[in-house]
This record gives sequence, structure tokens and C-alpha cells, in this order.
Amino acid sequence: MDIALSQDMSFITLILQASWVVKGVLLLLLFASVASWWLIFEKIFTLRRERLQAEVFEREFWGGGHTEIVKRADEEDRRSSLEEVFRAGWREFRSKRKLNVAPQTVIESARRAMRAAYQREMDQVESYLPFLATVGSVSPYIGLFGTVWGIMNAFRGLSNVAQATLAQVAPGIAEALIATAIGLFAAIPAVIAYNRFTHDIDRLASRYDIFMEEFSNILQQEMGRT
Repeated sequence: MDIALSQDMSFITLILQASWVVKGVLLLLLFASVASWWLIFEKIFTLRRERLQAEVFEREFWGGGHTEIVKRADEEDRRSSLEEVFRAGWREFRSKRKLNVAPQTVIESARRAMRAAYQREMDQVESYLPFLATVGSVSPYIGLFGTVWGIMNAFRGLSNVAQATLAQVAPGIAEALIATAIGLFAAIPAVIAYNRFTHDIDRLASRYDIFMEEFSNILQQEMGRT
């Protein structure tokens, strides 16, 4: 009797015996969990690469490598997000300066070009973050829906039973609670990752903002010498 009860209450058996609505909820949560974990690892490597590339570019730029960086400003190969921002500002500055327009107009035009390039780069870095936020906020409620539905079915099944016992209601409640557990399993990593990535992206954005301001000062000094 104990062996049969143990087999009936196993995790796999409970899932297989669940109603089609609960199974659908579990499949949806499983897909959300797998997709969010894939995005988590992809974002980890992406942000690490962006941070390292920014450090390399800043070290080269502020270490006296302006000439080499300017030489490759017209190249089409992509090196880093920060260098793309620099290229946009430098190209705009160079083209506007040839038109003999007002110095302030040249600087403002270069700033706008850098800001546009910055926005494009940040859009790429922030891609799919809303998906993690959605998984983190919605998954518990989807799991709760599966739990409520499963408990409703469990009690409906007891409606024709003269005397209900814990052994009769336990499997139905257990299979229903699995949906809540899977919902939390999908939501918790997504929320943690989203908060961490948002913090890292804010720091990266602040780094780019500082560079744009410092480079704008350099361009202003360059205009003052002409």
C-alpha cells in the first residue's frame, strides 16, 4: 500500500496525471524558463564583452592612441560600442567643420551624432531585457492559475464521493501545487538577472555618457585652435 502511494505521488506521475490545463501551464512555464536561462547566459557574455571592449578602447584613447583610432574611424569593421559612438561624433565633426559653420553648431552636431549612435548601441545591449521582466512578473501568476485550476478539479472529483479522505485529495492538490513551484522556478532567476543586468547596463551607459562629454570638450578645444 505504501509503495503504491509513493509511486502515485512521484513528481513525474503527478505531472502525467494532471489535467490538460495544468499540463499546458507547465509547458508554458518550462518554455519561459528555458528561454530566460538562454537569455541570461547570452547577456552575461554580451555585457562582459562590452565592458572589456570599452576598457580597451578608453585605455588606448586616453593613453595617447588618438592618431591610430582616428585613422580607423572610416573603417567599416565593428570594434566596440564605445568606438562606434566615437566614430559617429568624429565623422560628424569632420564633415561639419569643412562647411565653415559656427563652432557651436559643429559641436552640437557632433554631440547629436554621438547621442544617436549611443542610443542605437544601448538598444542592442538592452535587447530582450523586457522578456526577462515579463517572465519574472507573470510566471508566478501563470503558476497560480494552474494551481487554482488543479485544486478546483481535485475538489470537483470529490463531489461524488461519500466520505473524502486526505489520501483521495492529496494527489490532486500536489499536482496543482507543482504549477506554483514551476512558476517560481521560472520567475526568481529572471527577476534576479533582470535587476543585475539593469544595474550593469546603467553603469555602462554612465561610462559612455562620461566619454561623450569628455570627447565633446576635446572637440571644442580643437575648434578653438582653428
